[in-house]
Order: sequence, then C-alpha cells, then structure tokens
Amino acid sequence: MSTRLTALDATFLELEQADPGAHMHIGAVMVFAPPAGGRPPSLEEIRHRLALRLDALPRFRQRLSSPTVSGTGFPHWEADPDFDLGHHLRRAALPAPGGTAELLEWAGDFYSHRLERKRPLWKMVLLEGLEDGRWALCTKTHHALVDGIGSVDAAGVLLDVAPDAPNEGGWHPPPPGRDHPTGLTGAVSGAAHVIRHPRDAVQRSLALAELVVREEIVAAPRTSLNTPLRKHRRLATVSLPLEDLKGMKRAIGGTVNDVVLTAVSGGLRALLLGRGETPPPGGMRAMVPVNVRDVREGLSLGNRISSLFVELPVDEADALAAHLRVRAETRRLKHAGQALGSSTLLELAELAPPVLHALLARSLYGARLFNVTVTNVPGPQVPMYAFGSRLEEAIPLVPLAAGHALAVAVLSLDGNVVFCLNCDRDAVPDAAVAARGIQATLDELAVHAAVAP
Repeated sequence: MSTRLTALDATFLELEQADPGAHMHIGAVMVFAPPAGGRPPSLEEIRHRLALRLDALPRFRQRLSSPTVSGTGFPHWEADPDFDLGHHLRRAALPAPGGTAELLEWAGDFYSHRLERKRPLWKMVLLEGLEDGRWALCTKTHHALVDGIGSVDAAGVLLDVAPDAPNEGGWHPPPPGRDHPTGLTGAVSGAAHVIRHPRDAVQRSLALAELVVREEIVAAPRTSLNTPLRKHRRLATVSLPLEDLKGMKRAIGGTVNDVVLTAVSGGLRALLLGRGETPPPGGMRAMVPVNVRDVREGLSLGNRISSLFVELPVDEADALAAHLRVRAETRRLKHAGQALGSSTLLELAELAPPVLHALLARSLYGARLFNVTVTNVPGPQVPMYAFGSRLEEAIPLVPLAAGHALAVAVLSLDGNVVFCLNCDRDAVPDAAVAARGIQATLDELAVHAAVAP
C-alpha cells in the first residue's frame, strides 16, 4: 500500500529542486573500535544483517512514485519492485594515515552528492583504513524519509547493546531523560507541548502572525554565510565529554542546549571577525528544529519537527555574557510558543495546493527568516556495538538549505558530544576558524564554571 508524503516531508524535496546546490540529506559517520578478531565486518556480513533487520524500517525498501514534486500533487511512497541492497551499500577506504583530517575530507565528498531519487532514498558505506585499526559506517538518508531524531532511531537497526548480540537483534531507543529530552531542551519542550495541546485558535493565529512579521518586517541580518550554494561540502568538528557540558550548565545556569547555542555563537563570531566583518548588532538568527515526535512512535519514519528561531549573540565578546543572553532568549521563547507559528504554517500547507506549498516551503527555510541551522540530537547514553566493535564516536550531519553556507549538528552519544559544521566548500574555506571559536568559547565557559559558587 502506498503512502502519500506529508507537506513537511515534501518540503525537503522541493528545497532540493529549487536550488541545484542544496542537498537535503542527513547522515552520520559512526566510528567503531577495532574488533576483537582484528578485522572489520565484510560488506556481505553487513548486507546479511541489514536484510534480517530492515523489516523494522519498511520505508527503506520504498521509493518515490515520482522523482519530483509537481504543482499537481505530492508523490507517494511505494514498494520498489527492483529493491536490491547492493544498490545502497558499498565499501571504501581512507588514504593513509587514516586520521581525522582524511576522514573529514572523505565525508565532505560523500555528502556532496545527492541521493538517486529513482531508488529508496538512503545509502550506507563501510569505510576501512582508519588509523589504529578502526572502521566506520557512514549513512546518508534523505530528509524527506526521516528527521534527525528518527535517523538516530533508525541507526539502531545495526546497533546492539552487547558485543555478541544476535543478528536478529537491534537497539530500540529508551524514553527521553529529564536533563536531555528527545528534541532539544526543557525550554523547547514546553513549546512542543503547546504544539500538541494548543489552547485555542487565537493562540495559533498570534504565533503565526509573529512568524510572518519576523520574516517580512524584521528579517535576519545579511552575512557572508548567507550566499548562493555550490555542490561541494566541507566538514569540521569539535568534541568533548557530555559531562563537561552538564558541569557548565550546573555551574552557570540554563540548560545543556543553552551551552551548545552559546558555543555555536562563539564559533560564528570568530568566523565573522576572521573575515573582517562586524558581527550584526543583536546577533544572528538560528533556526533550531524542535522534535514533536511522541515517544510511542518508536521507529516511525517521516518528519515530526517544528522550529524555533533563536537570536545568537555573536556581537558579544564575553562568553558568560553571551550565555546569559541565550538563557534569556530561550526562556522567552518557551513562554511565547513561537514554535507553534511554524507548526501552524506547515499544517496550513497540508491544505494548500502543491504549487502554493512550494512557496511556503521556501519561505520557511529562506535566508530572510534565519542565518544558520543548529540542531541538537540526543543519542543513546550507553555503550553500543556493531559486529562486536564498540561505537566510539558518531559525527552527525544536518543539510544546507539555499542561501545558508553553514549548519551545525550536535550529537551526544555514550557520554561524548560532537559538534559537526557542514559547510559549503567554496563559501566557507575557513570552517576550522569557526570550530576553533566553538572550542575557545567552551574553554571560557569551563573557566567560569570552575569558579562559580
């Protein structure tokens, strides 16, 4: 039985159609420790395990009924009569010495190529040749198929909670914890609750009006990061223990996500200053996806997200002062119910003709509305394994929409946090400057946390 794409799922196809430089896939590079046997799994072993477990994700065997979204209707998901795992799996190897630089260079190229729309919209690569005998699984899935939270769940079909789990196993996510809820932060989860239980139509109308005013009257500032896209991508990363972030938020207040947003603000400030630009007074606007997926939905695919728009204080030199501004902003958004506005617009888009929906989609992801995407996804906080190897690190990816040359994905996993900057290779040759700015901001916050009462 075929299933029609929702308006939000179709949005990511339309954004890709509107700009040849946009790639609307998400993904992760999952790096594993050397296996006990001394060799990574073979491609055939991965194919065999996927064949046993893929029934948990039936849409991974489905393709679009039409490769494009037209003005007459949205495509449907339908069974691919020629489905073959061989079309979605391949093997690759890093050049020596197989360190972080070689891994990020390879991943940047991997994410520079679109998925083929005539097949199910995902790919996986077994990557060998990492230093110290490590290996990786690299995934690429179209945003029309799954959102960031869903992609973490979907990766579980190959992950296990024990090194000797049976082939038929697979990890299933636990309910979210209090300190790091599914989605983003306690401040944001309040807005998500409003989405599920709106008080009345008046509140929804006011929220939608605020969103329209924000775009049409108070547009996001123009920066050198808001420029036409080209095809190729460049990645940069920063990693630290999750407990360090939690220690900062306990000492200086706010939430883990407030610390994350402050760090990203510092990275963007460093990038602008390095280019000789004056950081915009009042800050740069970040689009922060909000998960509204019910925990009972489990491995259901598709998108269950709305958005908040947070002003990042890139004009503030002091990291603690910037953090206080971020805290005040997220508290304000919690009570304003701003995410309800974008959610309402998407619900209206479900009722609109497809030709009008395409305009709404570009408006919701346009450079007038925001400067940069920042997404924070919680992964499992227990050791995970695949084929006997422990998962050591996962590098997440969030796509670039038209007019946005940089986006930041943050993923916490088994006590470790990775910031990944996905950048247009030509527009952001200085991605490392932003990464160093994130690290410097975290270091400064750590100093304040150490002396806080």
